[in-house]
Amino acid sequence: MMDLNLLISGVIFGLSMGSIFFLMTIGLSLCFGLMRIISLDQLLYYSVGGYITYSLGLYTGNVWIGAIGGIAVAAVVAFLIERFVFLRIYAREITFSMITSFGLLIGGIGVIKAIWGNVPRPVPVPMDAQMSIIGTEVPVYRFAVVVLALLVYAGIWAFLNKTIIGKAIRAGIENVEHVEGLGINVGRLFTLTFIIAGALSGLAGGLHAPLIMVYPDMGLEVLAFAFMVVIIGGLGSIHGTFVSAFLVGQVVSIGSLIYAPLAQMAPFAIMLLILLVKPTGLFGSQLLKR
Repeated sequence: MMDLNLLISGVIFGLSMGSIFFLMTIGLSLCFGLMRIISLDQLLYYSVGGYITYSLGLYTGNVWIGAIGGIAVAAVVAFLIERFVFLRIYAREITFSMITSFGLLIGGIGVIKAIWGNVPRPVPVPMDAQMSIIGTEVPVYRFAVVVLALLVYAGIWAFLNKTIIGKAIRAGIENVEHVEGLGINVGRLFTLTFIIAGALSGLAGGLHAPLIMVYPDMGLEVLAFAFMVVIIGGLGSIHGTFVSAFLVGQVVSIGSLIYAPLAQMAPFAIMLLILLVKPTGLFGSQLLKR
């Protein structure tokens, strides 16, 4: 029987990991939902966020300032890539965007290696306090990560449902042609969505950096988990991404406590089972062309 303290630690770890999964994949869902592209380069912005957090945190002595800088730099990089690359391929097939974005991810890793080298870099935890849950000491920082992810989800929901721009984006997710017919500049919506997606991916990297050492392939190594999260939740579904991220986080965490290889195997098994029952994922809709 699993020790209670170990189980509690595993659940908290799973919640924080699910939060990171959500933040690193919400950009993928937003980009697919509105633009019908598969933006694997979001994992490049995740890596950029982590490295800027490391560098700026080291320079200022404050990891939180580093994380804010990581968000800003990731957003700028996302804007430039959207302007110079994706603007030219929106009309192409979905598979073309997937191949292009994967190439951007690989190329970005090369740039990261040229700037920071291959050696993993440790990032200090900005909150080293512990709190007790039923006699189990757990890091406060992991709770902070969960709270920030919940705030981001609430913020995205409010933005998409309560603001004029957000409603336009939401309408575009449902029917781009209808939005264009209303005279709304869809190109600007695309750019804004891409910047928001990149910033959130950068936030994921910045928050994850203190829990791991930043290293060039960090984005590439979470690629499989990112795919699982968006496929299980349903491509283009914000709510589905949220639910799926926390589900995968718990499966990875608890699975590793039961039997280490389960951390890799169990999420794939769940994904295959869900796709057999519901091919579009838990909350996804039929694959549509833009």
